[in-house]
Amino acid sequence: MRCSPTASAAFMLCAATAGLLSAQGRPAPSPEPQRFASWDEVNVLAHGLLQLGHGLREHVERTRGQLGELERRLSACGAACKESGGSAAPPRGSEGLGPRGDAAPETLRTLQTQLKTQNSRIEQLFHKVAQQQRHLEKQQLKIQNLQSQVGLLAPMHLGHGMAKPARKKRLPKMAQLVGPAHNISRLHRLPRDCQELFDEGERQSGLFQIQPQGSPPFLVNCKMTSDGGWTVIQRRQDGSVDFNQPWEAYKAGFGDPQGEFWLGLEKVHHILGDRSSRLAVQLQDWEGNAESLQFPVHLGGEDTAYSLQLTAPVANELGATTVAPSGLSLPFSTWDQDHDLRGDKNCAKSLSGGWWFGTCGHSNLNGQYFHSIPHQRQQRKKGIFWKAWRGRYYPLQATTMLIQPTETEAAS
Repeated sequence: MRCSPTASAAFMLCAATAGLLSAQGRPAPSPEPQRFASWDEVNVLAHGLLQLGHGLREHVERTRGQLGELERRLSACGAACKESGGSAAPPRGSEGLGPRGDAAPETLRTLQTQLKTQNSRIEQLFHKVAQQQRHLEKQQLKIQNLQSQVGLLAPMHLGHGMAKPARKKRLPKMAQLVGPAHNISRLHRLPRDCQELFDEGERQSGLFQIQPQGSPPFLVNCKMTSDGGWTVIQRRQDGSVDFNQPWEAYKAGFGDPQGEFWLGLEKVHHILGDRSSRLAVQLQDWEGNAESLQFPVHLGGEDTAYSLQLTAPVANELGATTVAPSGLSLPFSTWDQDHDLRGDKNCAKSLSGGWWFGTCGHSNLNGQYFHSIPHQRQQRKKGIFWKAWRGRYYPLQATTMLIQPTETEAAS
């Protein structure tokens, strides 16, 4: 990149931009000897990289503003030069510009060309920063998923001092249910779901490690009731987790199982399998009212876009326009994978979050969380709602979704 020596301000701006662009192509330093980093170190690194991306974006915005201001001044100068071109008396210091002062407009055109070039390169840098920031956000999501997987190993290492006291009580209690002769084998076979835990005598709700058939182990939040063991697959309560996530996040799961979270479509599919099951939906508004619904469901795999098969009454409540005698199959949709029943719009993109959308306007428990009811009707559409209870334009305060197989799974 070369800059004209005729304008010191333009020169300084070009130098700063050139430094930024050269940093983009600078080779990375040689990696240090490999070591295992703690999750805290990985989180700090990811956060620092995100902050760097934000800083670069702010710098680019400031630089673009300075370029725009400089270009406006040069344009004003060009107009003044044209007006003074016909003056009989040339201005002082113009003797070296030639007999008719043609060098001044030429210098101005050169500066304007350089500014356009700089502006183009700044625009390219801006796009690179935006791409890098999106990449870092995806990396942070992967880190969160890996953290949740590592958390599954905690019950296997209760003797190392940092395990939660509640788990120390529960896991030995589960192992004692089958008698001394099966203690060793029982430790290597985890329960398939919360209902199996209930059948084995567990009555305390909380976090447990399970392993459905054909799935690796993972952690779930079990709620034990008089009806049996329920697996919590979704909770909204304070807006601490962003639910406007892409398809892969909804497939794998995200959030904190003890706070706001989404368990993950693949895990739910493994828990339910091909069994008949029930889905419970618990709703709460801002006036302290609560509603609880239960209905039979069947969840397909990813090849069906995790379609939720519903009976006719519930399908109508969720926005189905036509329902076959056997019910309706509603596929899951996100902003980057549109499977809803609307052919003219993407419900997840026009609203928020991922959901089994029918026609966009009947339910969305993964919408945007509002701490107070927005005044704008268009904004309220993006919230958490269940039209059949409080209406589409009422954003709910809290929701919980739970599943329970109603048919015993064959032993492997």
